[in-house]
Amino acid sequence: METIIAFIIIFGALVFFHELGHLFFAKRAGILCREFAIGFGPKVFTYKKKETLYTIRLLPLGGYVRMAGEDAESAEIKPGYRVGLLMDEEETVQKIIINNKDKYPDIRLVEVESIDLDHKLLLTGYEEGQEELKTFKISHEAIMVEDGTENQIAPYDRQFASKSLGHRTMTIFAGPMMNFILAFVIFVLIGLFQGVAVDEPRVGELTKDGTAAEAGLKSGDMIQSIDGTEVASWQDVQQTIQKNPGNEIDFIVERDGKTMTIPVVPEEVDRDGEKIGIIGVYAPIEKAPLKALEYGATETYFWTKQIFVILGQIVTGGFSVDMLSGPVGIYKSTEEVAKQGLFTLMRWAGLLSINLGIMNLLPLPALDGGRLLFFAVELLRGKPIDRQKEGIVHFIGFALLMLLMIVVTWNDIQRFFL
Repeated sequence: METIIAFIIIFGALVFFHELGHLFFAKRAGILCREFAIGFGPKVFTYKKKETLYTIRLLPLGGYVRMAGEDAESAEIKPGYRVGLLMDEEETVQKIIINNKDKYPDIRLVEVESIDLDHKLLLTGYEEGQEELKTFKISHEAIMVEDGTENQIAPYDRQFASKSLGHRTMTIFAGPMMNFILAFVIFVLIGLFQGVAVDEPRVGELTKDGTAAEAGLKSGDMIQSIDGTEVASWQDVQQTIQKNPGNEIDFIVERDGKTMTIPVVPEEVDRDGEKIGIIGVYAPIEKAPLKALEYGATETYFWTKQIFVILGQIVTGGFSVDMLSGPVGIYKSTEEVAKQGLFTLMRWAGLLSINLGIMNLLPLPALDGGRLLFFAVELLRGKPIDRQKEGIVHFIGFALLMLLMIVVTWNDIQRFFL
């Protein structure tokens, strides 16, 4: 149960912040966002605030922000249609009722002659019982009602395609960007609450059964030299200990203003076929905001670099499905990581967030990187690629990604359960 909760929280947080990036910059650009969804499939939870529906869906396999203009808009109204209009005091149309008009006793029935919901926001038609052609002004936030479902209209200036290339690029790039920011924040929190290792020759935390504690070393002791050799960093201390498995070495330390000699015998252990010495002591830890910020930046950079190295190995060394993990593989890894404590789990979440950000930036159809690639082509051509052609490419890419997800998930099931 703990693993399930940890998986849902981690995966949900990664998707939430990714989609939040899209949502924030879309709204900032003036794009109508119809839905902010976490997960796919049937709705489990819904909440409507202003013009956006916030939903949690059954299958926790991702999320999306549904922006106006990306899909087919509201029901098409053609000349000859009879619709019901609800007006405000200034005779501006607030609601257009497509069917089930008998449920709205206060509507004005109109036979449509023409309608423009994109630019002019005007409807011309013949009101019931009258022969004069009238023109009705439609509100910028008017609602279309069909089968009892309300759907706000999206004039062209509220649609994704109407925005500048810069705004569209930022809206799409913001998702992966938020994953990198989330990873940075996670690593900063680890640095603040767990502390950051300091590279100085000072004794940190000791294990209870280690030879350092048995010999009399204490946390906070400043190591001046080991076996007559001066040490200037924790790395120097660690290397000297590892080179002397089973051999007594003299620590010259300063404690409370006094210098003392403490002999310690490192325990011999096998690490990757090599005999090394350990004494059961950790590097000194410092909890400071500046150190935590530095740690957040360096860890984010380090893991970003490592993932790109792995991607390079996949490209140059031959691709194998075994190199990939789907939700099942991530769940099993989370199960193992969760056993090692909260901070290890947080570090895992940071790594997954960076991974999600990088994967989404790959120039593949249906991913954010694929859409950014189309924007780059638009920049070079000076005009956008035909939306239908782009849509077909993304649809095919999405289908192939779903197929790959099924293959990877089945591979994970065989690897872990069969």
